[in-house]
Amino acid sequence: MVDPPEAEALVWAEPAAPELLPEVLAGGSGIKWVQLPYAGIENLTHLLDRDHLWTCGKGVYAEPVAEHVLMLALAGLRGMGSFSRARSWSPPEGRNLLGSRVTVLGGGGITESLVRLLGPWDCQITVLRRHRAPMDGVHRVVGPESLHEALGDADVVVVALALTLETTGIIDAEALDAMQTHAWLINVGRGGHVVTDDLVGALAAGDIGGAALDVTDPEPLPDGHPLWSMDNCLITPHVGNTPEMGLELLARRVTENVRRYIAGEELLGPVNVDLGY
Repeated sequence: MVDPPEAEALVWAEPAAPELLPEVLAGGSGIKWVQLPYAGIENLTHLLDRDHLWTCGKGVYAEPVAEHVLMLALAGLRGMGSFSRARSWSPPEGRNLLGSRVTVLGGGGITESLVRLLGPWDCQITVLRRHRAPMDGVHRVVGPESLHEALGDADVVVVALALTLETTGIIDAEALDAMQTHAWLINVGRGGHVVTDDLVGALAAGDIGGAALDVTDPEPLPDGHPLWSMDNCLITPHVGNTPEMGLELLARRVTENVRRYIAGEELLGPVNVDLGY
């Protein structure tokens, strides 16, 4: 461990204060590699350059987030939004995850982990991703041009994307209208993937079955926001990966990347400067 002027690698552990990073880099002219802590780096993309090798937490938190998706999917389909708010015996509601059709937006580590976890449920899985490469356990991989078709086929829609200009607002009124009236939307990507006002309207009208959100726009979701009081909306406060879960996982990634850097091997979680993730 050395001060920035002597360093050739920087492990950045303060994602909430991106304004501090340029000063640190300016004081470390020998820094060649920068390790960022989170998979989502949208608050740092404006700092990316070609003078440094950038890596992030891509894939580090896939397992706990995928587990959270599974929990939200079961809770939503099984009516926990209504049952948890009930104050008297209520009529039955609920659908099976078993044998259901699941569409996942995004083909990264969260999706790979989720596909494995969904194995016992015998789901028909469609993945929408930029590059239509086959994925183990996935029945169909489609490109962005097939968004509405993929949404229309699904009982469960999972958003597990990086937030970019292309994916911001991808779930808007038109996308929600393409979904089936019983389908549940689960967002573990970023709040900006969903147009919140459009979602409120779709939930109020019963245009979709419900939404389970671990991320919101705005975030934190303000007290009194309509989403809080909707029986067909479940909200968790961005806890798909908690510090207790994530710090150990991140430490393993940093340790492994330091080893690889010293050995001259390819690093894990490289950032594509052009794509911003």
